[in-house]
Amino acid sequence: MSARAICLTVLVVVLCPHPTAAQNVLDWHGRQAAAVEKSERIMDNAQKRKGLLAQYQVMRYAYAGDHDPAFRVIFGQYLAWYQTFIGDYPDALQSFSIRETAQSDDASSPTGMTGFHPMQALAYIPELAKNYRAVFLNEAHNVPVTRSLSVQLLKPLRDEGFNTFAVETLYQTDKGLQTRGYPTDASGFYTEEPVHAEMVRTALKLGYKVTAYEADQNHSGDAREAQQARNLWNILKDNPNARLVVDAGYAHIQEQGRFLGGQSMAEHFVEMSHLDPLTVEQTILISHDSDSMDHPYYSQVIQALQPKQPVVFVDKDGKPWSLRPGYDVSVFFPKTQMHLGRPTWLSLGGLRRPYFVDGGLCQHQYPCLVEARYANEGDDAIPADRMALDPVPLISTPQEHISQNYNNTPSAELYLRPGNYRLTASDENGHLLSRETITIGANAAQTP
Repeated sequence: MSARAICLTVLVVVLCPHPTAAQNVLDWHGRQAAAVEKSERIMDNAQKRKGLLAQYQVMRYAYAGDHDPAFRVIFGQYLAWYQTFIGDYPDALQSFSIRETAQSDDASSPTGMTGFHPMQALAYIPELAKNYRAVFLNEAHNVPVTRSLSVQLLKPLRDEGFNTFAVETLYQTDKGLQTRGYPTDASGFYTEEPVHAEMVRTALKLGYKVTAYEADQNHSGDAREAQQARNLWNILKDNPNARLVVDAGYAHIQEQGRFLGGQSMAEHFVEMSHLDPLTVEQTILISHDSDSMDHPYYSQVIQALQPKQPVVFVDKDGKPWSLRPGYDVSVFFPKTQMHLGRPTWLSLGGLRRPYFVDGGLCQHQYPCLVEARYANEGDDAIPADRMALDPVPLISTPQEHISQNYNNTPSAELYLRPGNYRLTASDENGHLLSRETITIGANAAQTP
């Protein structure tokens, strides 16, 4: 089973509906196991198609054609991954999202606790990290806003002396990543998503040693967590000057608590190393597709503060607030704002500027994939940003056939750092439709 499929097991318990008499727990788990196998087959089949957009088409039609709840719970996440790969972040939230409910071990809301005040996470976390050898940052794999702060944290953490960046599901087989300086299709699984790729690319540009730590295919469950932890500990054990920043999914970074009947990667790491990592929770206190999916504390804080940047809460002694045991600090992300159909958090805290693109690049052939690559990187590079243009909603069903001619021309904005780029548009089969060079100025207009 692949590492991406193993990741699903972390979430299955959360997503299981209450079984009825006719649908007992064993039956449900069996159906989900079958759904994982089916999902893997569909994705393997999709990856045989040339071009990311063609692969996505296979995924969305498979999802639309099977209404079994067990399949949709599992395959919805697979589909959501591909939607993030093509830059369709709103639809990714519709395809797969976790309702964040209050738990019995949640701390009291920071808005109701005396002595706690908000601080910008980007300023506070590097300061907090000064006395640590390892910082663990988590992410929700189909909600890349949870990567947006990690990208921004890399520079201040580098300034504090952190020098190694370890990334979940990065492939050990890409031996040229460090020298090349940018990720390709052969670099990893989640690096196919542009913000994740930007995270890796940023670390390389800042001088981090970027390394894989994923377990091999023979390890799953607790064995996978233990091997991941051992790989991370070996980095520090073999180099006393190494200081580590780790990107991991969901609860892999929790230092205590229930985890799939075993221990999390972070728990194993602490036992092996006798080191205390700084664990930063970024996946719970976020904006969902519907307010009803948000954690109750999230709604309270957003209403009270209306933050423009991610925030944490700190007491009068400078100690951080954490929602749950097992994490050192919890991050509240601003409410997602949309502009021309794309979330404005893609600016990455102002590091990137919006660049308007319309369907003229597509030569009236839809759906069309628009990609911007750094001018000094190869055509094999994962783009700095990409998006699909189509007058028909990208999440539409098989009954909504793609037409070649429309009266309306779709448009949206790419988000790019200042610099030079190659802008390309490709059709569903990966054929190049247009290509041009663009420059993003340092003073380009910001999205409101």
